[in-house]
Amino acid sequence: MNNMAISLEQLGLSIKRVQDRHHRVLDARLAVLGISLVQWNALREIERNPGSPQLRLAELTFNSAQAFGTLVTRLQRLGFVKRESGEGRAFIHTLTPKGRQLLEQGRHVVQAMLAESFSGLNEDERVALSHLLGKMLDVRLA
Repeated sequence: MNNMAISLEQLGLSIKRVQDRHHRVLDARLAVLGISLVQWNALREIERNPGSPQLRLAELTFNSAQAFGTLVTRLQRLGFVKRESGEGRAFIHTLTPKGRQLLEQGRHVVQAMLAESFSGLNEDERVALSHLLGKMLDVRLA
């Protein structure tokens, strides 16, 4: 293994480049299904977090509350999401059968791309990468 020093800026940029490549490739591949990665991710988080408030879903999808509201409105118009009144002014979001089907179709696309992207790493390296990223995420940033 090469012990050359790497700058923190270079390391951060490498992480961003991988994330950006994933985003661009998935956007292109999911477009065949008629959905963007941002839309598919919203469907996934709605399914994973039933009954969650819109603000929490916005955080989980890396959106502002306003952007997530706009996103859900579009998904609702497309017939993928139902929005029902919850407690107070809150809304409860659920997937329609059409939304569940699209989520599952997209899941196959995402899994195939991730398998392709991580194919250069063996199982031990993937476990090590996961561990290291988890350690980074455990650090509280102000």
